[in-house]
Amino acid sequence: MNNAYLLIGGNIGDRLGYLQRACNEITNKIGEIIKSSSIYETAPWGNYNQSNFLNQALLAKTALEPSLLLQNILSIEEGMGRIRTAENQPRTIDIDILYFNDVKINSNELTIPHPRIFSRKFVLVPMHEIAPDHIDPEHEKSIEQMLNECKDDLEVNKFSINVHNND
Repeated sequence: MNNAYLLIGGNIGDRLGYLQRACNEITNKIGEIIKSSSIYETAPWGNYNQSNFLNQALLAKTALEPSLLLQNILSIEEGMGRIRTAENQPRTIDIDILYFNDVKINSNELTIPHPRIFSRKFVLVPMHEIAPDHIDPEHEKSIEQMLNECKDDLEVNKFSINVHNND
């Protein structure tokens, strides 16, 4: 089985409901969620003229290989009403592959680790909660080190309700 660290998030409609549905879809189409962070409310990144996001980091065990994992994720997003227009736009759900085992992939289709993890607190804070010692194979630093060095000053605050938590 493969370890896939994912970040789910969205800022349109029933944000909490979409996170719950995404967790259900991930369990059904990708694999068992074995760890999940708290839910965090975060300011939008890159395009500030939109509502705050809810984000959550997940660790899923999956038999899928990266390209099939990506196909399933895109199918889940599309089924949940995700419409891709431009980068950093409002969305019902976004599911990013942060890490897949310890592999590095850089293709037209997929980049793993996600290329902007180190610069985004809304990713590092929930990842730190579930895997502070995980070593980023690209930067050769732990999540904790990258969070401590992160220059992002956007707000990342714990949300009061958890959707899926298997601690």
